[in-house]
Amino acid sequence: MKKTSTDLGLLIMRLGFSAGMLTHGYGKLLRVIEGNFQFKNPIGIGSELSLILVTFSEFIAPIFIILGWKTRLFTLFPTITMLVAFTIAHDGDPFSTKEKSFVYLITFLTLYFTGPGKYAFGKE
Repeated sequence: MKKTSTDLGLLIMRLGFSAGMLTHGYGKLLRVIEGNFQFKNPIGIGSELSLILVTFSEFIAPIFIILGWKTRLFTLFPTITMLVAFTIAHDGDPFSTKEKSFVYLITFLTLYFTGPGKYAFGKE
């Protein structure tokens, strides 16, 4: 029973947090499609590349995480994005402002170490 409840917990975590992340990435995806690449450049790689990478991390990668396919690989993208958001983009902000990026960071980092559980498409 314990293994089943752990796997169910991982499924709920994957679905819930990835769905939440999709809501952040959807608007960015629309901006990329429209060709509007005005975006912050927190690590100095250019606004266009920053927006494309964040869109991949917040919209494309969560789809694969929801499916549980190559979960460990795809959790790296939102983990790194949320690390940048927490430490660089929100540098100097109060914790209450950057708390959401911290929660996503910890969640996707946890999924990196645990994997998707048994309710997933594909093996890790």
